[in-house]
Amino acid sequence: MSTTLRVFNYTRRYPWLSLAQLTCAILSTAMVIVFPQITRVVIDDVIVGGDHDLLWPMVGVALLAFLGRDGFNSARIFLNNTFEQKVIFDLRSELYAKIQRLRLRWFDNRPTGDVMTRVAEDVTAMERVLIDGIEQGLVAVLQIAIIAGVMFYMDAQLAAIALLPIPLLIVGATIYTRTAHKRYQGVRQATSAMNSLLHDNIAGIRQIKAYTMERAEHERFNRSSDRVRQASLVVMRAWAIYNPGMTFLGATGLVLVLGFGGQAAINGRLEPGDLAAFVLMLQLFYDPVNKLHSLNQLIQAGRAAGERVFEILDTEDEPGVDEGAELNGVRGAIDFDGVSFSYTEKMPTIHGVSLRAQPGETIALVGQTGAGKSTIINLLTRFYEYDSGEIRIDGHPVDGLRKDSLRRQIGYVTQESFLFNDTVRENLRIAKRDASDEEMWDALEIANAAGFVKRLAEQLDTVVGERGVKLSVGEKQRISIARALLKNPPILLLDEATASVDTETERVIQQALERLMISRTSIVIAHRLSTVRRADRIYVLDLGRVIEAGTHEELLGMGGAYAKLCQSAFLDEEDVAKAQSLAS
Repeated sequence: MSTTLRVFNYTRRYPWLSLAQLTCAILSTAMVIVFPQITRVVIDDVIVGGDHDLLWPMVGVALLAFLGRDGFNSARIFLNNTFEQKVIFDLRSELYAKIQRLRLRWFDNRPTGDVMTRVAEDVTAMERVLIDGIEQGLVAVLQIAIIAGVMFYMDAQLAAIALLPIPLLIVGATIYTRTAHKRYQGVRQATSAMNSLLHDNIAGIRQIKAYTMERAEHERFNRSSDRVRQASLVVMRAWAIYNPGMTFLGATGLVLVLGFGGQAAINGRLEPGDLAAFVLMLQLFYDPVNKLHSLNQLIQAGRAAGERVFEILDTEDEPGVDEGAELNGVRGAIDFDGVSFSYTEKMPTIHGVSLRAQPGETIALVGQTGAGKSTIINLLTRFYEYDSGEIRIDGHPVDGLRKDSLRRQIGYVTQESFLFNDTVRENLRIAKRDASDEEMWDALEIANAAGFVKRLAEQLDTVVGERGVKLSVGEKQRISIARALLKNPPILLLDEATASVDTETERVIQQALERLMISRTSIVIAHRLSTVRRADRIYVLDLGRVIEAGTHEELLGMGGAYAKLCQSAFLDEEDVAKAQSLAS
């Protein structure tokens, strides 16, 4: 029950709404017991007793009671919906804020579709617990308590007989509750897996079409959807036994009252009107009992969803989000001293890496795929926390800095430039929220992007599509460079920024990058010589270790790993010949 109770703890933020709902529920329930009493008076006093003048006044009182019941119900429902939406907004906001604070390592192990399911569908399932838990549960419990009290006041013996099925109902509900959790958990997990598959297929629709995988992916989706169907049927079959069974046990109470009450009326112990009123009261008693059974089903579904939501909320934040020193006035000196790191315990990534960049210098990282180049950038930005050694900026250990303060000093341009499904303007404003149009156009001009942006239909107000799909790779990259220019950081990280473009586009982007790197400390990852040859110092990595370091000419002259990379990779004949002559 801890998960369910945690959901209800959110309601404590709005005590006045809770009190107003409770008041309306009590008044509405009080109106419910009027009609059985009116029925008793009509039968005993009007029909049997002959006091015909009471008939229409009693009808009027009954009508007013129903008007009061439904009026208070209307107010309660309105208050409940307002209350519930406030709580759900708080819960979604807290969940989203938590997701923003989680380590990147957490996302590495979670499909995007699964995270989306938890934020959208699982929170909605918890919402049902709030709506029906408060609206039905509170009213049902109040109605049961009030009507039980009235029944014992009317006839204690008959009330005791009416409650004989209650222990059986409690046992049945307990058995169902104990076995329901796994069933509903299976539905949530199957739904999450299906949504993850759907997200991947939509994101990869071009690959699916290019490789004519439509039929195979449709079959794979159907298999995943069928697991949702099977898991849902397991829940429904259990409910198909539980709900009618509980309703039947409740009906036995009505039958027992009819039998024993009828016998009491025959013997003269009970008036016919009292029996009719008691049967009506008993019907009003078992109606909320049946609602509680339905509520139990919703609570089990909400509990399974709530566990998935609270699993995120209970996850430890990434370190350095709210604590650490501020980093201001950055010159740009970067030092890695004996840094080691592994993404998993069995897969060490870098070992004892040491490298340095003086303020304003450009250093390049080269090496085969998997050598650890991108990992070095990930550690400098504290996307991941290094295991040993130390990383410093201007002498300040980065693990003692607030992450937002650290990242404000760093501009980052990656191989696959990510643009949000928004306008060019909003994608640029990510770097500087108060940037003027003039500043944006200046940045675009320096990034060699102003020309094509001016040709767009709405220029700065053109929506670029999801991940910038309406732009070419080179155009997206140049907008990313303009964004970095707007941020104007003292430290710049370039991770394969020209790897995915043709030669002409690379030339244009390289010109923009050279302008961007002026007077900044830059770390460049590249496979192309044209990108790294002008670096002040080049570090060659292999299997997570720095094996060579020096300028382009020094490394060529050594005839080692860098020279071999030059000969096998990205160089023109003049560079290769120079490497060979220096090596000899």
